[in-house]
Amino acid sequence: MTPEELLEAQKSEAADTAEAVRIEDSLDEENVLKKDFVRRVREALDAGETDQVYELVEPLHPADVADLFELLDVDERPALAKAISDLMGSEVFAELNDHVRELLVESLPAGEIADIAELLDTDDAVAMLEDLDEEDQQAVLAEMEPEDRAAIESALSYPEESAGRLMSRDFVAVPEHMTVGDLIDFLRDQQELANEFWEIFIVDARHHPIGTCALSWILRTPRHIALTDVMTREQSLIPVDMDQEEVALRFQKYALISAAVVDPDGRLVGQITVDDVVHIIQEEAGEDVLLLSGAGDGDVNEPIRDSYVSRVRWLIANLVTALLGATIISSFGGAIEKLVALAALSPMVASIGGNAGTQTMAVAVRALATNQLTRANTGRVLWREMRVAMLNGLTVATLIGVATALVFANPLLGAVIGTAVVVNIITAGLAGVAVPVLLDRMDQDPAVASSVFVTMITDSMGFFAFLGLAVLSGLVS
Repeated sequence: MTPEELLEAQKSEAADTAEAVRIEDSLDEENVLKKDFVRRVREALDAGETDQVYELVEPLHPADVADLFELLDVDERPALAKAISDLMGSEVFAELNDHVRELLVESLPAGEIADIAELLDTDDAVAMLEDLDEEDQQAVLAEMEPEDRAAIESALSYPEESAGRLMSRDFVAVPEHMTVGDLIDFLRDQQELANEFWEIFIVDARHHPIGTCALSWILRTPRHIALTDVMTREQSLIPVDMDQEEVALRFQKYALISAAVVDPDGRLVGQITVDDVVHIIQEEAGEDVLLLSGAGDGDVNEPIRDSYVSRVRWLIANLVTALLGATIISSFGGAIEKLVALAALSPMVASIGGNAGTQTMAVAVRALATNQLTRANTGRVLWREMRVAMLNGLTVATLIGVATALVFANPLLGAVIGTAVVVNIITAGLAGVAVPVLLDRMDQDPAVASSVFVTMITDSMGFFAFLGLAVLSGLVS
């Protein structure tokens, strides 16, 4: 190595070391942006020091840049985007939270949005444009190249959260008459192929997929072998209108890396890869949990008004269903006046039943979402949960019954509340499965409304069983 080459190597090593130090200063041991780093970026933005902002952010990975946007206040994000405009490439936009991306897109001119969209994969570009107003969306599309515009318009024509929105149009498909050698030459000569792919789709004259070839097979197979002799004919074809949750389940069930997407006529129109499905699995799992609680999107970046609207309607629904419980209590007003302990213990019976119902409901909703609970095994699952409920009911009833008898020196009261707990927990087990299943059979999302109905049933049954048994047993006359 010459002295000049040695000096150049030393400079390069020093630069790499300096960048590593800068990255270490920004991220903690859990690979999360440090509070001090975010504070320095915020102070530089407030002072108008755009060069300093750029210097701080430039070493970060695109995913960390996206995280930085989420950590800043809403009014600071456009200023950051302007300060690091050279770094705001497609990789950063692909990683941005939906609400943050929507805000930034609205603050950028249509031409800049079009330039970014053309660099993104089709599914990421669609995700960036689909929430724009119709007028803004058309303005951006008008700035794009005709080929890119046609691809995005085609994707936007499919239903939201469908395979058509999710799929990528960057795939490699070749005719069935090729040999392995022909395919290798084709891959080497063509400059317009997808940047990354794991398998080749083999199509017939009507562009229907008839098989796939993994790259590993192609590289290890003699050139003269026909593709039809080495390809796998069994493949999972994804209809273009299939819901993304069903797509994710199919990838999980068959351990797919990628899959062909076909239109209603069976023609190959795109592919879905496992990296897209990982995001879907995460989204759907979080979405079901949030829907069960009535928390809307549950995104801390969601506008306050949207969060308010999505949550308050379920609180109002709970208020309405709570009136049923209040009506039952009022109908036993005379009994409660004679034995004040009934008023103190009634909420415990309802609360225990509500928690038991929530447990069973969560299991049922998850089983429905993952196709573990179907028409074929509904009866078996229902009987299983009923047996679990009986065991839970007997255990909890024994504890609360004995404790009540000792505290109030009234064995009959202990027996009444124990029996009421058993009845309510069994009811909760039945409702926790039956309500989600019925909603699913009615083509309604069981995660959305199940909690309201299950809570209503367990609260009402808890009050009715406890107070009714108190009257029937002669505990109060």
